[in-house]
Amino acid sequence: MEIDNPSPTEKPATTLPAKPSFQPLKAHEISDGQVQFRKVTVPQHRYTPLKKAWLEIYNPIYEQMKIDIRMNLKKRRVELKTRYDTPDISNLQKSADFVHAFMLGFDTCDAVALLRLDELYVDSFEIKDVKTLRGEHLSRAIGRLSGKGGKTKFAIENATKTRIVIADTKIHILGSFTNIKIARDSLCSLIMGSPAGKVYSKLRSVTARLNEMF
Repeated sequence: MEIDNPSPTEKPATTLPAKPSFQPLKAHEISDGQVQFRKVTVPQHRYTPLKKAWLEIYNPIYEQMKIDIRMNLKKRRVELKTRYDTPDISNLQKSADFVHAFMLGFDTCDAVALLRLDELYVDSFEIKDVKTLRGEHLSRAIGRLSGKGGKTKFAIENATKTRIVIADTKIHILGSFTNIKIARDSLCSLIMGSPAGKVYSKLRSVTARLNEMF
């Protein structure tokens, strides 16, 4: 009966030590104990809406995101900072984006999505970036963007799953990257003078193709 003797080159099996388990770092530990700040300026025309919707902004930021928030009345800006129990340092930037979106004119129920979803962005551009218009031509372009009773704007919002704010000559779009691009292309076509019906038909074909991809 032969006995297999281990060769001198083979090493005896060693048991690995247990895998260490570390708790995730707190927000203040990531920044070496330093408090992180963000400041969002309040435009003159958004001061009154901010006072009315303050609790709708304050509650999700303070209670859910664990970020301290206050209104600096002297400098007219909203100030945010991390706390000891802030779970993630990115919550500070999400909260700042949420407040900034409200300042641009988005409703709190729409802007609060920035706190809950990571793939949402706000894109802004001006009508003059697309085409230089003045006087009545500019007024007609703004009218084409909104449509009668806001019909055109609502149709683009529903088709692309975005939210659009038209503030004078500035346009702000809230949504995912792909949907923002589709909505922006539709708005640019309207600025260039395309009739609403042609934009609707193109929008339907693009959104149908997009739905097939997913």
